[in-house]
Amino acid sequence: MERKQFNLGDVVEMKKPHPCGTNAWKVIRMGMDVRIKCTGCQHSVLIPRMKFEKKMKRVLIPASEQEDTK
Repeated sequence: MERKQFNLGDVVEMKKPHPCGTNAWKVIRMGMDVRIKCTGCQHSVLIPRMKFEKKMKRVLIPASEQEDTK
């Protein structure tokens, strides 16, 4: 199985939307667990890395592009 590539600060799309209506999340912590923050309501969730990789679809906005727009 190929591991999905994501970095700290990336905005990622998840398979299922959050109850607030958005499915875009920002990666704010990485390790054995991954902490992500909803870009809609700012709720944060800590998920085991393997579960996160299964539920993540793709990277919407890489962290490198976000720094360029500031």
